[in-house]
Amino acid sequence: MAVGDRIKRTRNLRGLTQKELGVAVGFDEKTADVRIAQYESGTRTPKEDMLRSISEALDVNYRSLYEPSLYAVEDVLYTLFELDEHYGIKVIGDDKLSIDFNNRLVNDFLREWQLRKQELADGEITKEEYMEWKVNWPQTADDCGKFKPKKQWRR
Repeated sequence: MAVGDRIKRTRNLRGLTQKELGVAVGFDEKTADVRIAQYESGTRTPKEDMLRSISEALDVNYRSLYEPSLYAVEDVLYTLFELDEHYGIKVIGDDKLSIDFNNRLVNDFLREWQLRKQELADGEITKEEYMEWKVNWPQTADDCGKFKPKKQWRR
């Protein structure tokens, strides 16, 4: 989800108008709604300091608004939170956790990924084959061996 969409969703959650948010982050009252509308529509992208001001005005973690890099644990969790909004994720288990998406296709793709990881761990495929499968996915998808993939990845 784009930064503008995240701002809009959170602004609506907080019950603020674009003008109210714009004024809260320091824009002139005459142009406050226009500037926030530009951010929300994606015609402008807020710089980091402005995005931090917006997150403070909305009383949310900065990471819930910006484009995640997925290299920080927080980014991974916020990405999962976003996916939960679209797919209704279920987190299952106690000591060992798993995630179940309320989407058959996503779960099917995850099942195939799990199979490829197991094949790698068992030495059935090489690291190079595994990487080839990942970098060319979904053309390499075969529904866990049920059909021939569009792109050959095994040697």
